[in-house]
Amino acid sequence: MKIITVLGARPQFIKAATVSRAFAKKKITEVIVHTGQHFDENMSDVFFREMEIPKPDYFLEINSLSHGAMTGRMMERIEEVLLKEKPDWTLVYGDTNSTLAGALAASKIHVPVAHVEAGLRSFDMKMPEEINRILTDRVSRILFCPTQTAVDNLQREGFHQFGCRIEQPGDVMLDAVMFYRKKATGTALLSQLGVSKNQFVLATLHRAENTNDPNRLRSILNALNEINREMPVVLPLHPRTKNFIQSLDISLAVKTIPPVGYFDMLSLIDNCRLVMTDSGGLQKEAYFFNKYCLTLRDQTEWVELVEAQANKIVGADTEKIMSAFHENKVTQITAQSLYGQGDAAEKIADSLLS
Repeated sequence: MKIITVLGARPQFIKAATVSRAFAKKKITEVIVHTGQHFDENMSDVFFREMEIPKPDYFLEINSLSHGAMTGRMMERIEEVLLKEKPDWTLVYGDTNSTLAGALAASKIHVPVAHVEAGLRSFDMKMPEEINRILTDRVSRILFCPTQTAVDNLQREGFHQFGCRIEQPGDVMLDAVMFYRKKATGTALLSQLGVSKNQFVLATLHRAENTNDPNRLRSILNALNEINREMPVVLPLHPRTKNFIQSLDISLAVKTIPPVGYFDMLSLIDNCRLVMTDSGGLQKEAYFFNKYCLTLRDQTEWVELVEAQANKIVGADTEKIMSAFHENKVTQITAQSLYGQGDAAEKIADSLLS
């Protein structure tokens, strides 16, 4: 069996690595296509070697374009690879433009598509990711759902009538955390930052809904500055977010650091007291490490975390953020089996073989 895997960003590579290991174990031939959507200078030979990730067979170098231009260019190039390689399946992950481009290119030439992280919904059609999720699900033959909530979403939308298979193998992100956390020691990093275990807040802020809105950005940063008076806040700062902050002349009292690698981020999560983020992935990683999370958005696709009281949606309101921080700054979460048992990759490989 031959499978084309389409990836476009570093987090997708980390999650896909767990499936790639399962493919190798079961003698499945995998051809990896990196669209280049999120250009990342850190994805060097060292990155692939340290993360034990197969290097891409094709690198398309498509980035820094509008949504339409990027998706169209990717479809054209991915189709060329599919026609050359003649795979049995095309595998896509998540909700990026690369995900949608791979799914559309394959489905139009009748190569069956399998979607990992299917069924997620934020119910906000202003988000490009929401559009990508829905359209990718609709053209996929196998929908690998990470949670029961995702399965329920697809059932409500009538996917059981669409001639596709809906499966719940668990979340490959849990597989990745369980595999890589042994590499995340983090003691030197904590010393460099001048913080102690369980005595700091880890925050991230990068979504356009927050960074592109001056009022939301000011409100969130005001809350982080206030929290920093009581407990150190560590904020790995994306260059794009940094530019918005500088353009608004907002002063920061928190500990800002450049973006960190995956191992360092796992260390920060493992050692922090509390996570505050607008990232989808970090909400789950906090849960995997039994850390409470405050989500700096107005909704989340990971609603089961909110229902399990492991996550609270606080939006961008300073008072609401501060109130939630004071309520939960010492909370430890007891992780349940919301995302499987860490064997999602094996189940995905077995399903494709069947």
